[in-house]
Amino acid sequence: MNALHAANPALTIDGALFELLTHLGDNSLILGQRLSAWCGHGPALEEDIALANVALDLIGQTQLWLELAGDVEGQGRSADALAYHRDAFDFRNAHLVEQPNGDFGQTLMRQFLFDAWHLPLLLALTKSPDNRIADIAEKISKEVRYHLERSSDLVIRLGDGSEESHRRMQRALDALMPHAYELLQITDGDALLISEGVIGDITSVTAQWEEQVNSVLALATLSRPNSPAAPGGGRRGRHTEHLGYLLADLQFLQRAYPDATW
Repeated sequence: MNALHAANPALTIDGALFELLTHLGDNSLILGQRLSAWCGHGPALEEDIALANVALDLIGQTQLWLELAGDVEGQGRSADALAYHRDAFDFRNAHLVEQPNGDFGQTLMRQFLFDAWHLPLLLALTKSPDNRIADIAEKISKEVRYHLERSSDLVIRLGDGSEESHRRMQRALDALMPHAYELLQITDGDALLISEGVIGDITSVTAQWEEQVNSVLALATLSRPNSPAAPGGGRRGRHTEHLGYLLADLQFLQRAYPDATW
């Protein structure tokens, strides 16, 4: 018997997989919702369109992960049901993605710190023996590779730009870096999936994230803050106050008119 399962008999492979899939889907859903708020408000037309396109990519990714999560759960819940009919304590997204948009610099820094984790994670998941996971990760990684290239380039350009743009990017980094570390945590469920060969070894993602982040920040002339990780807890259903307000907007129509069609 696996040592993790022996220590926690309530931990099952399907349960751990459902938690991981909802974590992936919820991250994309919440970040996509955040980015969609920029539509029509971007600092330039090109950036307005780009942010909307990234938001659409993320919402599409949500559909794939949450549909698979519903299949694994086996309770007949669709991706829409998981997105619109769960309360905040049932969401498994990291705190980073629920942080407010702030100014363009904060939105961009949040995106970069997420992208730098997202791409290596997806590349690791493409090696999963489960073809459902591997195929989704392969499809999504092509989009996320562009997301990372774009956010990295803009962080460098603004960090190493004017005095004002540098100040704003540093301020955003100082505020968001403590929340980014939560993405790197490996839960007992993740460890079980790795040990049972359900997913590839995602423990290498931390080193890749560190390398990408440090390289870009150096080129951007930004100083990485020496601050501890924020408490986190998103994967245990513990969230900041920001998620509740976001879900109130996201879920309003489905809550007001349950399962309505038109």
